[in-house]
Amino acid sequence: MNWHHITSVNDIETIIDRSRVVPCLILKHSTRCPISSMAKNRLEMSWDINEEELDTYFLDLIRYRDVSNQIAATFGIQHESPQAILIKDGQAIYDASHLNIRIDDLRLAQSQDT
Repeated sequence: MNWHHITSVNDIETIIDRSRVVPCLILKHSTRCPISSMAKNRLEMSWDINEEELDTYFLDLIRYRDVSNQIAATFGIQHESPQAILIKDGQAIYDASHLNIRIDDLRLAQSQDT
């Protein structure tokens, strides 16, 4: 996986703009939580989506808590950790947390029209 790191609230607008071209996945990850690490590793090990079909963004929510809060506010999604949020055409079309983050569900959401 080719993670693009989110480090500022300005990156959220970049993701929204990019999602109008290709869907974008945001993974909010707690570097202090073993469940978060497990969810991230499961996602990476099962990843089979082509880079041209989906951009992947990674947020260290311990380091960038303000950005995590802004993501929740911008997309109207309650904060979870870990959390996967799929953005398409500027809108959150899928979100899952903890061990409910599954590649099959993500692929299905990505293929559906908003």
